[in-house]
Amino acid sequence: MNIQFNPLNDQQINALTSLSSGLTREQTIWVSGYFQGLLASAGTNKIQASPTVIQKQKLTILYGTHTGRSKTIAAQLTGKLAGSGIEVQSVALDDYKTRQLTSETQLVFIVSTHGEGEPPAMAEDFYQFITGKRAPQLPNLNYSVVALGDKSYKLYCQTGVDIDQALSRIGAKSILPVLKLDVDFEDEIEHWINEFAEVFIRDFAPENPVSQARVEGFTEVLYTRKKPFMATVLDKVKITGRDSDKEVYHVELSLEGSGIVYEPGDSVGILANNPSGLVNAILSHTGYTGCELVQVKEGEFSLKEALFQHLEITVLNRDVLQKFQEKTGNQPLLEIISNEYQLDQYLYGHDVIDLLEDFPFQFSAQEFVDILRSFPARLYSISSSQSAVGDEVHITVATVRYTRKERERAGACSSYLADQIEIDSQVPVFIEKNPAFKLPENEETPVILVGAGTGVAPYRAFLQQREANNQKGKTWLFFGERRFHSDFLYQIEWQKLLKDGYLEKIDVAFSRDQKDKIYVQHRLIERQKEIFEWLNRGANIYLCGDMKQMARDVQNTLLRIFETEGGMTEEKAHEFLKKLKKEKRFQTDVY
Repeated sequence: MNIQFNPLNDQQINALTSLSSGLTREQTIWVSGYFQGLLASAGTNKIQASPTVIQKQKLTILYGTHTGRSKTIAAQLTGKLAGSGIEVQSVALDDYKTRQLTSETQLVFIVSTHGEGEPPAMAEDFYQFITGKRAPQLPNLNYSVVALGDKSYKLYCQTGVDIDQALSRIGAKSILPVLKLDVDFEDEIEHWINEFAEVFIRDFAPENPVSQARVEGFTEVLYTRKKPFMATVLDKVKITGRDSDKEVYHVELSLEGSGIVYEPGDSVGILANNPSGLVNAILSHTGYTGCELVQVKEGEFSLKEALFQHLEITVLNRDVLQKFQEKTGNQPLLEIISNEYQLDQYLYGHDVIDLLEDFPFQFSAQEFVDILRSFPARLYSISSSQSAVGDEVHITVATVRYTRKERERAGACSSYLADQIEIDSQVPVFIEKNPAFKLPENEETPVILVGAGTGVAPYRAFLQQREANNQKGKTWLFFGERRFHSDFLYQIEWQKLLKDGYLEKIDVAFSRDQKDKIYVQHRLIERQKEIFEWLNRGANIYLCGDMKQMARDVQNTLLRIFETEGGMTEEKAHEFLKKLKKEKRFQTDVY
């Protein structure tokens, strides 16, 4: 006998169906926890229309991000705690009022480090406050810090480390030790979230699991580094001239069938292979056959396959040198690591073969791979708008090639795209969101775009977006490269956009076309009066390019313009630049 019992009326069924349609996994978990809480608070009686939420503790998750990764982790942690009985809220650090700190009892900080140890723009004010003299004593605060960084940089995860140390100094107690994450962090953060949830729920959750988790602006990611989409190459064109000393390619990839959605300002992550010549040279130098089985993060592979696909061998960083030195006990290498100048000099342009040649040591195959870093994805600014190209994504890639110690060398991903892939090849990709580099929401806002070399890539996406939306004028591009005839990237497209009115102004600087080098910052000075007028009319200004030289010089030039045209002191000019950053009117995408 088949008896079906349905206690809901048609209106309730329709409402439930409408609610559950299209939910992501994290949202489904939240809804499940919510209904479990209603059931628990109701017992065997009828569920009340307005149940009393049993609450023992509140958890606030504060995130500071440049690319959006910290925000994504905050949403993942929030989803994990759904149904636990913890009231969870996730707040951006630039929206958080520091006066609330003394009333907090449980906090999680998720913050990235940008450039050489700098906090992301949205975390600057909080960072200055918590590490400064005005930070209050917080003896009642329990906290954890997740620090994001990149081991290629000297001050790895420094922002998170500084916040952790500052909290400890003012009496707060850590729930778990600070977690430092390199760029390839999926496994580590999943493990940490599970561990944190277990500890936190055990110590702070009430018996009745009622959740008030709030996940703000979180979208489930379809493809990641661990699960990339295989994109087919639709086109690949060299866009520098034959007499150029640069090799730049425009690459178009198909996203058909992926469901991937991106915005201008986002990046594409590409999982490349290392140059086969370098892999063979390492095997030849070490005497390994390449057939040795080794264990790496992704599993067990032959040594040759591990070197080809899973380990970083074209560049070195401090962490690799330290592991190498600890294993070998090499004193000259220790002296290099201990001297910042010598360390920077050694890291620049050296690869794994250099390390093996300069400091010989006999390793087992497993000992050797244990020293090396996992092969991180390379990120490229997207140079297309989905509104214009549909199920495609375009990138602009400068190939890295150079000679050192009489050996030809190449960048891992750029040479992979230049030498190994052709039309109809498949490339593993994923999208890296970048909420900190976006066109203004108000389409009437003027924009000033400053870029050099492939730093112009996201501006092609911006202009495609404006053209697709029929937004004419109020867009000013500054572009710099070496030579007009061979290096003017996307020249024909800019000219057409000018003619059609989508690009109002363009100023270019070609450094090698005359005796005295001219860069984009020189063009900014020439146009400083107009630039300041545009800013006074509410313009946003964007900067994309090399972090160590071009970006630094452009920012210094902007400060000079503020002083000259705005009549500001040096201090006021810095305050004005900081204000532009806080208002998201000055945005940077530097590398």
